[in-house]
Amino acid sequence: MSLHQAHPVDGRSLRTVCGMFVTGVTVITSGEDGNAEGTTVNSFTSVSLDPPLVLFCLHNESRLRSVVQESGKFVVNFLQGQQESVARAFAGKGTAEIHDVANHPSVTGVPVLSEALAFLSCQLVEEFDGGDHTIFLGRVVELGVPRQHQEPLVFFRGWLGALEEELRGVHPIIDG
Repeated sequence: MSLHQAHPVDGRSLRTVCGMFVTGVTVITSGEDGNAEGTTVNSFTSVSLDPPLVLFCLHNESRLRSVVQESGKFVVNFLQGQQESVARAFAGKGTAEIHDVANHPSVTGVPVLSEALAFLSCQLVEEFDGGDHTIFLGRVVELGVPRQHQEPLVFFRGWLGALEEELRGVHPIIDG
């Protein structure tokens, strides 16, 4: 199927085309002490190394939005290839509870998913209007890579899965 569309671009076509971009899968956690929540997000990116800043986007209707705004902190949990069930459990409106998965507190008190590939614990710096989403910018205050030899969970064309083989012969990007 060939797709080409000019202004106005409809949301379904935009979603289809953006689905052609491979992304990692994260669960963003926020809150603490019985008020912690989590949701699956693939709209995450690093922003700056100095200062250490990252961002992610949440739909304005997301139940996690008010938790992040009230607590002023969040953790980005990068999922490993074997955590598709975790990604699905935290996706959608009726999701898993934080206590349903192994977790431990970050330095900010926000839960880190203990089986995640890696994590970034962040203080909220700013939020921006992003249409039907809110863009959250955070300063990284703690990080960890407890599962560095695992494959990441990736999202492509609406499918979740692990990388099938290790990249070989690829030159690293030093400064993008």
